Amino acid sequence: MTTTSERQTTETNTEATGRNQRKLLGRVTSNKMQKTLVVRVERRVRDPFMGKTITRSKKYHAHVESGEYGEGDLVEIAECRPMSRTKSWRVTRLVEKSKAV
Repeated sequence: MTTTSERQTTETNTEATGRNQRKLLGRVTSNKMQKTLVVRVERRVRDPFMGKTITRSKKYHAHVESGEYGEGDLVEIAECRPMSRTKSWRVTRLVEKSKAV
């Protein structure tokens, strides 16, 4: 039998997981797959030894239902349940369209 305090903590934990979703901004590097984009996310990190600022990047596979995004577009991706071995992110919105013609 669960007490009311245990029920309250369970309810708050489930609410928090919906709100505290990881979101990242990145550029679309490939849209050649069906319903999948490759998004490159860059972050700037200070080197612990030299003190120089370095740009680090990582590529994520993100799910998208429509094929409206092109290479070079700036998009926001959010973490979701795993959809395949490499894909556990989804595109939430388009931030900026690519300027390349």
